[in-house]
Amino acid sequence: MSASDRPLLSNARSERVREVSALGRRAARARSGRFLVEGPQAVRELLRYAAGHARALYVTAAAGERHPEILDAAGREDVPTWTCTEEVLAAMADTGSPQGVLAVAEHVDVPLDEALDAVGPGGFAVVLTHVRDPGNAGTVLRGASAFGAAAVLVSAASVDVHHPKVVRSTVGALFHLPVSVGTPVGELLDACRGRGIRLLAADGGGEVALPDADLAGPHAWVLGNEAWGMPDDVLAACDAGVAIPIERAESLNLAMAATVCLHASAAAAGETRSWGRPGRT
Repeated sequence: MSASDRPLLSNARSERVREVSALGRRAARARSGRFLVEGPQAVRELLRYAAGHARALYVTAAAGERHPEILDAAGREDVPTWTCTEEVLAAMADTGSPQGVLAVAEHVDVPLDEALDAVGPGGFAVVLTHVRDPGNAGTVLRGASAFGAAAVLVSAASVDVHHPKVVRSTVGALFHLPVSVGTPVGELLDACRGRGIRLLAADGGGEVALPDADLAGPHAWVLGNEAWGMPDDVLAACDAGVAIPIERAESLNLAMAATVCLHASAAAAGETRSWGRPGRT
């Protein structure tokens, strides 16, 4: 379909524009079961890995010319597509500098049992217990995808993974692996343990140094809150506390620590790749 054949949205005050813009708020996302996917890379990954969840695509004329592959993918998947003015796209987007491409998708989280099934006998996962910062959560998801984690389990006490800032921070990784949300922390840890998944708390005061950690067999990295770390009851529920040896710096932030731990698990599983060519994400 050419640009001239696509319907045009030019009224920034229209009902459709207001409905899309409202998805920047958690209440609207919860009510509709839909969320915003902003930027060409994130939308590209949505259409590649989770096209069945895509419900609408909005592009400016200029962005459509820059990214014809996105329009082609939407056409193959029969995703309704609109051409928008720059004003309309800006009104719908959560970011102050939209890149001309925005999609609306249905929530992509899966039931906890399905996510745990993906871990299998030799896989590893990530558990977010009280992670509240959208950027950190998104970066952890991105790292989990990059290093081959089987699933990400997000507790009810953590940030909404469909928050626009989380989605942008994942740069499309949200669509690469099973993500389960909404289970209380205690139930989440019990469910992992019931599946034989060892729980490793990423904790600066951990008794085991990362190079000495046993990363054989199914395991999950348990991550705490950015400001106050891991509650005592969560630490007690884990099989081991694992500390990353560092020099000079007092500590690593949560997303950086998660990346280091995930790389260690990938290396132990033989899943690291050649770094000769940078990835797109």
